[in-house]
Amino acid sequence: MNGSAPNPLTPNPALYRVPFTTDDFNGMPYRQLGSSGFKVSNVGLGTWKIGYPETGDDSRIGRVEALKLLDRAVELGVTFWDTANRYNEASGNSERVIGEWFRTHPDQRRNVVLATKIFGGMDGRTPNHSRLSRGAILDAVYASLKRLQLDYIDLLYFHRFDPITPVEESLAAIEDLVQRDLVRYFAVSNFTVDQLKIYRAAEISVRSRIVAVQNKYDILNGESAEHQGVLAYAAAHGISFVAYSPLAMGLLTERYLDPAKVGPGDRLYDQGMHDQYRNEAVRTKLEKLTQLAAGWGLSLSQLALAYMLDLPGMGPVIPSATKISQLESNAAAGRIKLDTAQKTAVLSILQ
Repeated sequence: MNGSAPNPLTPNPALYRVPFTTDDFNGMPYRQLGSSGFKVSNVGLGTWKIGYPETGDDSRIGRVEALKLLDRAVELGVTFWDTANRYNEASGNSERVIGEWFRTHPDQRRNVVLATKIFGGMDGRTPNHSRLSRGAILDAVYASLKRLQLDYIDLLYFHRFDPITPVEESLAAIEDLVQRDLVRYFAVSNFTVDQLKIYRAAEISVRSRIVAVQNKYDILNGESAEHQGVLAYAAAHGISFVAYSPLAMGLLTERYLDPAKVGPGDRLYDQGMHDQYRNEAVRTKLEKLTQLAAGWGLSLSQLALAYMLDLPGMGPVIPSATKISQLESNAAAGRIKLDTAQKTAVLSILQ
């Protein structure tokens, strides 16, 4: 009958000869997420720049460009997408654009691992619209699912540690969400070692086990002062360290090699972080790393990402991208395996 929906029982020849098991997708290697059986792409996509710039939400990529970027991400196997409800002035717009993509690509749902975060004030201004009480968690998840136009979230992060709400209350809410299949896996972000220990001690069951911790990390600066030791703790306890800002806000690209060419539109310039790219010692390291990368046929950013991916405890990296060319370059890094001599050469510059 014309116009009828396809019969789900009809064989699909395109799916014949699917491998029994696989560790990659579209050429992108995957890695285990913590001690779980779940796997994610080596290189993911940070989506904090995606939104509706015309509304003043401080995003950098509009929906048309973003939807094309997401299309290309799947083609490249960059299928671990990271967002948060508060991205872009607490607008929820990053989730909305991603939700539009999912609505028009329902066949791709299982190909993409979607991670989002909750904690900060969202969808309202009362004290109950933030933090990690049972009510705040449930309401935030329901709202995110609506914006994402999804039935479940693959990985849910607590965006910050909540010193007020009892940990047991927060974890019980996660247990309920996992049991109802609204959330598949649980993680935390911007946590210290001591805060991780508090949550691990309060774990109720495997459903509320932390599989990943997302903190800031790049090869120039390492971990932030507040979060020192988290990478080593993650490596020792079966937790994936998910590095955000792995390219040091763009510093680990050729963009900042000549400070005279930096101006409005460059992230570090716009945020007043001139000291980072004008520091002579930093610039010397960048120049040496760039020369090293060029000798191996790589870009500076590819070398930085590939080196990070081989660190003990490191899970996926989630660089953002405003252009498809940047996305393609980042994706290529996920397939690079540095040998011992190459890693030693990099380390000699970083020390």
